[in-house]
Amino acid sequence: MSRMAKYCMSCGHELQQREIDGIMRLACGSADCSYVHWGNYSIGVGALVLKEDKVLLVRRAQEPGKGYWTNPGGYIEQLEPIHETIEREVLEESGVEAVASRIVAVRDQPRGIHNVYLAFAMDYIAGEPVPDGVEVDAAGFFSLEEMQSMNVAGLTQWLVDIALKGDKNAGLAIDTNPVVPLQGYGLFRVM
Repeated sequence: MSRMAKYCMSCGHELQQREIDGIMRLACGSADCSYVHWGNYSIGVGALVLKEDKVLLVRRAQEPGKGYWTNPGGYIEQLEPIHETIEREVLEESGVEAVASRIVAVRDQPRGIHNVYLAFAMDYIAGEPVPDGVEVDAAGFFSLEEMQSMNVAGLTQWLVDIALKGDKNAGLAIDTNPVVPLQGYGLFRVM
């Protein structure tokens, strides 16, 4: 069931359907406000952490995907830079410390809440996999051969292929020294 916004996020007036840019959208009904509700979106992140040609996987302990092995990940927080989100998620779910290095894949899933999922290649720093016991009930580094007998989620199978067979230098890298300083931005680019 999709929930629609009903009230303006700026002034609180009721939203109305109006044609904006050739598309019917919800917009503020007040003549003094220009707020437009552009849609419902969520952004997920996933980690591809390699150690000795094995990929870090966790087994989901709750829905969605309970019982499936997936790469660690989650949804971004409102005020958290996206690369910090994935680093936190890996640590929380598996106890492994890793640093985001590149965005290597994007999944676009338009639906009631349009979901965009960014997969990060990550540099392993330290730690042995230990599940958090809440979101995940098992964690470990696994080879492609070991995964053949595991219940690995479809998206994770695709991502593992990228992690193990893709160009290790490909993707969008974090730009830590942009030509123009843009405070508060998370910047990624082809290097």
